[in-house]
Amino acid sequence: MGKSKIALNVVGSVLSFSIMVLIVIVVLRTGKTAYDMGYRIFTEPAMEETPGQDMTVQIKEGMSPLELGNLLEEKKLVDSGLLFMIQLFVLDYDDKLKPGTYTLNTSQTAKEMMQVMAEEEIEETEE
Repeated sequence: MGKSKIALNVVGSVLSFSIMVLIVIVVLRTGKTAYDMGYRIFTEPAMEETPGQDMTVQIKEGMSPLELGNLLEEKKLVDSGLLFMIQLFVLDYDDKLKPGTYTLNTSQTAKEMMQVMAEEEIEETEE
């Protein structure tokens, strides 16, 4: 009976250790993914170098931020419609965009496009 108890303790210890390793791996991967997404929100570059290509985009009344992001992704103005939607909320443009037809360029960053669609002055950034 002593050997079976020892074997059971060993199996229990190995199982506990395996579960802890699995938890650490999941936490690290989740953290890396969250960091990468957070980094991209503030540093996502334009799709193309200047001069880029002009694209016409129409924002319709009642269009959701995700629909707009997906439209911009289809037109190759942004890499990810979901990321654009998150940027809208983080940069506080979610309620500032106005319906209308806009000419955007593939050399513009997401923030520059938001400024155009909110009809704001575009701030020049140093590169």
